[in-house]
Amino acid sequence: MAYLKAILVGDVVGEPGLLALERELPGLIRSNAADFTVVNGENAADGFGMTPENLSRILSAGADVVTSGNHVWEKRDFWPFLDSEERILRPANYPGKSPGRGWTILHKAGFAWLLINLQGREYMSALDCPFRTFDEIMAAAGKALAETASGAAETAGTPAGGPVVLVDFHAESSREKEALGYYLDGRASVVVGTHTHVQTADERVLPGGTGYITDLGMTGIQDAIIGMDKKICLDRARTQILYRMEVARASGDSDYSVRGLIAEIDPLTARAVSVKRIP
Repeated sequence: MAYLKAILVGDVVGEPGLLALERELPGLIRSNAADFTVVNGENAADGFGMTPENLSRILSAGADVVTSGNHVWEKRDFWPFLDSEERILRPANYPGKSPGRGWTILHKAGFAWLLINLQGREYMSALDCPFRTFDEIMAAAGKALAETASGAAETAGTPAGGPVVLVDFHAESSREKEALGYYLDGRASVVVGTHTHVQTADERVLPGGTGYITDLGMTGIQDAIIGMDKKICLDRARTQILYRMEVARASGDSDYSVRGLIAEIDPLTARAVSVKRIP
């Protein structure tokens, strides 16, 4: 059986992250015969937020959907793109009528792909509950798919268990990330954490068939502190003075790298069968 393959890429940090993505992602997609690619781009604009140009570069590099997190609001001029471009997501559990969308359904490789972006609450802003938000999205997505499935050939490949569901959980707390992973086990195909920029080594397929990793890591300069200038970060830590953070500069070509996860998904059940880190 040929499995579906999804590539999920961790936070792209500044110009070095964009260059790494443009250099490495097309080859990763080709060599792994990936069917779908998700990239978190919330740090693409000098480490904080996104611009239209950043979004265009990420999509051109091969991303099917770009997810984000708390920094998506940094560039106010970018907000209209959250409404007009269906391939950029902001966390779905922001309260009220926030710009943009937190989930979307795309059809590719003969299957329906449901992409969901959520944000954690532990050690972060007090947003709506990500657990209940996921349940609400699944109910709404089920109705949307049912409406289009009646006579739409593009949904013919949707697995019996529902669409392929990929979740980017942008959160600080490892406990909260694992809790959501187990809460979604058997309902989501893959759940990945973003935000902390440090790749974890706990990738696995949960008992119910959900692929999981606590954090994808970041895309950019690895000889840095979460992709930012080491001296500034050290000065902030030692003095507690909030010096302005700046993206680290590369000292060599090998400093640029992509971090993420490659997941194989059973096309009949939409459950993960294997996950492998992009280290």
